Amino acid sequence: MYKSILKVLLNFIIRLLPETSLFEFKRFLYLLQGYKVGPKTRICSSARIFGAGCIEIGSNVWIGPEVMIISSSSIKIEDNVDISPRVYIGTGTHNIGDIEGRMAGKGISKDIIIKKGSWLGANSLIMPGVIVEEMNIVNSGAVVAKNFQRHSLLAGVPAKVIKDLNKERAE
Repeated sequence: MYKSILKVLLNFIIRLLPETSLFEFKRFLYLLQGYKVGPKTRICSSARIFGAGCIEIGSNVWIGPEVMIISSSSIKIEDNVDISPRVYIGTGTHNIGDIEGRMAGKGISKDIIIKKGSWLGANSLIMPGVIVEEMNIVNSGAVVAKNFQRHSLLAGVPAKVIKDLNKERAE
């Protein structure tokens, strides 16, 4: 009970802070909530990070305005990840139709990992159970519902590989 009240109070304080400054103080407030947040990580004040699950954010991560991260299991964001405005990352979903009269059945959680160096474009969605591999780019508006090889440019709904970035580096 007290932990929930503390989280609500600390999140209220974060919302009052300037959007793109006081990053170390915001980091401290997230650490007080029990989240792991690495050094040099910058989280905008309008980002929402919450849930009863484990949230681990690496070093030198950028989390832009209005990002929503919700964990009912585990979310790990590795070092040097850039998350653009209005990205959604959530571990919760439902089985389909296993409750009488409802298509959204029993709630389930699936862990998410965003590996180092990746870049998530504005308004993209990272769905439960996804691993975004190292150095991937998720194009704006993409919905990533499955795993892809590393060094890929992903776009679309549902997301698919539109460019192999390994080939581009070799040229």
